[in-house]
Parts: sequence; C-alpha cells; structure tokens
Amino acid sequence: MTMTDPLGDMLTRIRNGVSRRKSSVSTPASKLRAHVLDVLTSEGYIRGYSEVTFDNGRSELQIELKYYEGDSVIRKIGRVSKPGRRVYVSVKSIPQVANGLGITILSTPKGVMADHQAREQNVGGEVLCSVF
Repeated sequence: MTMTDPLGDMLTRIRNGVSRRKSSVSTPASKLRAHVLDVLTSEGYIRGYSEVTFDNGRSELQIELKYYEGDSVIRKIGRVSKPGRRVYVSVKSIPQVANGLGITILSTPKGVMADHQAREQNVGGEVLCSVF
C-alpha cells in the first residue's frame, strides 16, 4: 500500500509519541521530512534526530522528543496543506500560530523554514504545518 501523505504520517507519529510519553519515535527517511525536522530542532520543539540505515538499504529517521518538567514541548502539531488541498500564502499573509507563540513551517523557494524566517527573507510559499 502506498502512502499519500508522508509528511502527515510523520506528524501523526510525533503526535502519537507525545501522547504516549515516548522518548523517541521513528519514521521512514526523506529529504522533506529531514528539512522539517531541522526546523523543529532549531526552534526547540524536539531534541534532535538521527538517520539510521538498515542492511536492506532502507533508512529511517529516529526522532528524539523533548519534554520540560514532565510536559511535552509540543502541545499541538498539525498538517495545514494536504494532498487534496494545497495552501499557498504570500509573505504578507503568513499565518501566526497562538498569537506568535507557535510557528508555521513553510516550503519556500529558498527552502523549508519557519514563518519568522520567511518574513525576514520576504518569501511566501506552501504552508506545510503548524506547531504550538
């Protein structure tokens, strides 16, 4: 069976891992997933991630979840742009999450970045997900 939304699958794995208080979760590796995880790491929502390659050539990303005083740092994570409905925004209409406390991750012509970086570089793009 093929997967129609790999990024949505990764976000669901993170959401499920957080709800079960797991220390880490794994997901199949891809460049887009790695770029989104880079943004989550730089913004402080996850501890980090590492790529694990198996003997058959398949590789996975091992994501280390982050907790602070027993509570998860990620309170809410969700997909915005879906395979059936893509959401594109200009730099002037980039949405804010929780009045600026959360982030929106965008795929722009200059790469995958958080909303504040996109505003600084004056680029819009596809809204991938929002994190709070």
